[in-house]
Amino acid sequence: MEKLTCFKAYDIRGKLGEELNDDIAYRIGRAYGEYLKPKTVVLGSDVRLTSESLKLALAKGLQDAGADVIDIGMTGTEEVYFATSHLNADGGIEVTASHNPINYNGMKLIREGSRPISGDSGLHAIQQLAEAENFKPLKLVINSGNGAAGHVVDAIEAQFKARNVPVEFIKIHHQPDGHFPNGIPNPLLPECRSDTASAVREYGADIGIAFDGDFDRCFLFDEH
Repeated sequence: MEKLTCFKAYDIRGKLGEELNDDIAYRIGRAYGEYLKPKTVVLGSDVRLTSESLKLALAKGLQDAGADVIDIGMTGTEEVYFATSHLNADGGIEVTASHNPINYNGMKLIREGSRPISGDSGLHAIQQLAEAENFKPLKLVINSGNGAAGHVVDAIEAQFKARNVPVEFIKIHHQPDGHFPNGIPNPLLPECRSDTASAVREYGADIGIAFDGDFDRCFLFDEH
């Protein structure tokens, strides 16, 4: 397990290329997302030449952990604090090395209510997750209703695997069958939702999607 020396007592700061790079930024984003499980995170960055690429890697990690990202562009730290509360986001991160030399960069992390994250309030836990790099994929239950969606779902899954997108597909009623052995595929009817809801709970999935017969409409299920 690689020790990440960019984690300090109150924030993240490190020498570029040695202690902080795009890969580490991605891991920090994934770890932040897995630890706090935010729905929405505000991102900003300062004017340093590496801040934009670090922010993009950070955003990818957050998105792979299931979070939506609001990128507010080039900002000061106080603007990320303001935007996090003003937009009712679940957290925020400013990419900045503040007053440190030009060959450094870093991050300042906050959570909901614009509360700063430091060593005793979650930063060490995020560091441990980023160092372990044992990130769980998102679990997605897809109910094709024995309709026409199955082969398209298979193609999407193959593309995700080819691009190392961390999503696990759990497919039910997947094979096309015009006899509809599991009932008419109309998830807008309450009586047609129980199989998908049960699968989401059984597999501990993050989301469920149930399609109708020609998959031009669907019904979404949260983790509950």
